[in-house]
Amino acid sequence: MSGRVRLTLGAWAATLMAACALLPLVKPATWIVQAAFLLAVQAGVGAAARRVPLARPLTVAAQAVVTVLLLTFLFAREQALAGLVPGPDALDRFEVLLRQGGDDIARYAIPAPLESDGIRLMLIGGVLIIGLLVDTLAVTFRSAAPAGLPLLALYSVAAGLSDGGTDWLWFLVAAAGYLMLLLAEGRDRLSQWGRVFGGAPRTAGGEPSGAVAPVRTGRRIGVVALGIALVVPLGLPAMNGGLLDSVGAGAGGGTGGGGTISAVNPLVSLRDNLNVDEDRQVLSVKTKMADVSDLYLRIVSLDEFDGTTWKPARRSITAVPDGTFPTPIGLGSEVKRTEVDTTITAAGWYGQDWLPMPYPPSGVDIRGNWRYEPVGMTLVGDHGQNTRGLTYQVKSLDVQPTAEQLASAAPPPAAIVRDFTELPDSLPAVVARTARQVTADAANPYDQAVKLQDWFAVTGGFEYDTQVQVGSGSEGIARFLKDKQGFCVHFSFAMAAMARSLGIPARVAVGFAPGTPQADGSVSVGLRDAHAWPELYFEGVGWTRFEPTPNRGSMPPYTLPESPGSSLPDVVRPSETSSAAPSPTPSTSESCTPVQRKLDGGCASESPQAALPTGDDGPKWYAILAWALAGLAVLALPLAPMLWRRRTRAVRLGAHGRSDADAVPHTLAVWQELTDTAWDFGIAPDESQTPRKAAARIVRLGSLDTTAAASVHRVANAVEQVLYAPQPRPTPGLTDDVRRAAASLSAGAGRGTRLRAVLAPRSTVRVVWAASAWWSGVRERALALRPTWRKASGQQG
Repeated sequence: MSGRVRLTLGAWAATLMAACALLPLVKPATWIVQAAFLLAVQAGVGAAARRVPLARPLTVAAQAVVTVLLLTFLFAREQALAGLVPGPDALDRFEVLLRQGGDDIARYAIPAPLESDGIRLMLIGGVLIIGLLVDTLAVTFRSAAPAGLPLLALYSVAAGLSDGGTDWLWFLVAAAGYLMLLLAEGRDRLSQWGRVFGGAPRTAGGEPSGAVAPVRTGRRIGVVALGIALVVPLGLPAMNGGLLDSVGAGAGGGTGGGGTISAVNPLVSLRDNLNVDEDRQVLSVKTKMADVSDLYLRIVSLDEFDGTTWKPARRSITAVPDGTFPTPIGLGSEVKRTEVDTTITAAGWYGQDWLPMPYPPSGVDIRGNWRYEPVGMTLVGDHGQNTRGLTYQVKSLDVQPTAEQLASAAPPPAAIVRDFTELPDSLPAVVARTARQVTADAANPYDQAVKLQDWFAVTGGFEYDTQVQVGSGSEGIARFLKDKQGFCVHFSFAMAAMARSLGIPARVAVGFAPGTPQADGSVSVGLRDAHAWPELYFEGVGWTRFEPTPNRGSMPPYTLPESPGSSLPDVVRPSETSSAAPSPTPSTSESCTPVQRKLDGGCASESPQAALPTGDDGPKWYAILAWALAGLAVLALPLAPMLWRRRTRAVRLGAHGRSDADAVPHTLAVWQELTDTAWDFGIAPDESQTPRKAAARIVRLGSLDTTAAASVHRVANAVEQVLYAPQPRPTPGLTDDVRRAAASLSAGAGRGTRLRAVLAPRSTVRVVWAASAWWSGVRERALALRPTWRKASGQQG
């Protein structure tokens, strides 16, 4: 098999193996077969063009044209000329598909359905583009090392979007593909170059053992490279909580044991599904509750506050109780309650690790692997279980406390106070100060809670705005209280923090506000019903919902005055229509004006995304420094051969001792620099020749002028003198001789050869050989230290 064919197959296999990292993102994974075939066609066109041979730019152009034709035939044949040649209509079709693919990526949970032509185009088209880059670099331009950059980009995108459970497996597959490509190039180059001045390794008896096998060398290099790739990322700062953070990572995902819930903010796992402009249905709910305006579906509670954001604590999870769930913490027998049956059906695209349920649940009938968290009374998926396409039944308690019961509640237990009133020292003092001012004339904790709710929702002058930017860090909540603009996350987080500052146990619930009643009696819960609200604890009632967000959800009846003439508005859910029939258009917030709908095509969706974000007002200085150093390292990687070569040249031709003892090392270093320079310009060294014959070969193949030729011969004569003379003596002017020879070689070479001699010098393969020799020495020493009893046992066997 020729070197070109081996490289072509290596580039095809490396791209396909890196593309396997995309398999968890889409279901089913049949697209990979189609991508593999198209990659093979693309590689075959490149191989045929190189065999003609065509110029390198023409080869790349031919592959690009064929790639466009293939994509046109697959995705836009009806709009193309003769079903193959793309015209204006085909280009418009591609634009539509790409836009659709971008929308679907934001809309669907992982794995997304392959039925989306937009996602399929982005997958296959992206793999073909990466394949073209890899084939161009590794095969057309015979430089496999830089081909790792597009492969890394492909893997990084896949790893950033996946759930992280099998990233290590896809990394190993992609790394194996890259190492195969490097091995193919190494075998090709080493088979052509042979060994340079210095001789082959010798056995103990002094006989040459032959050159190191290319395959063995490639394996050794691969082990070192793979080890570096695995170790180096550990020293870089993590990229947690970004836009590509995994969906549902943490809780219940674990190792499958279902022992604990990790403290991962569910707002991150929700936002990819909820932060879209189109109000798609997430859940279809059928319930026997008389008033669906109070039908909140709770996913999880956030009970740890670090001054920046709220997140669920790390808690133990157990098996889902059979039959009736335990009575909620703090709920007394004197509080009125009714048990409600609710049937919930999740959309096939909506994959949530936590189970949306009315609170508090008293029983759940659901299939699959689910675990129960007793403190929050939530269900979390185990072994990768989620809600996608599930229908389940929930029995829940419709708790109906009165204002008097809440006002007369006894002090909460000490454990509840300890766990749910904790505030960090970084919280701005204005939070507690404002809470005391708002509730100055309150008679009890219940009055304080109601006054906080009314201040946010009615009397405080706050505006509901999904586009607000309150900044980040511990000062974000202070800015929200000052600017008085935000949406549900800001309101719920601020009220819960202020309640804790008053000594009222508080936490934040994340889930869905009441949806829209439909003609068939069901309730449609859409993306824009995503919501967060505070829950405050009152002994005898338990965890109690409040609604501080203006124009969202409904205020609980136990917080509304019963006397006529109240100044409080009759709060209506933004998703509720005046008719029982389903709305033909997405539900919108009351804060969405007709002008905004006309200009923007709809208002921004409600999402818990703007959650008083983690971190301070900017990245830490050490994170910036680490990323800057990492960026410099990435930029310096392609320049590493050039930098190494310049450094080596400077050492060999630099200052040296003038004594007779320095003659041998200096002369041999100058000779090696001369032969390496010739090698960089395409004249590979031949170790079988004497220095005199090697010099004549350099002069002949390099077409050197008379002055440069004389310089080369002077260096060769100096080498023979130090090798064979009884008393070697230094020869002056050797450094200048090498520089004159290098200048003559450069003048006689073409532009491409000169560029390669500078940017990718061939003599840098010495680094590979040095690493191979080092590893051989390490292995020999390890074998020498092997216990003798193993040898004896081996002989007996």
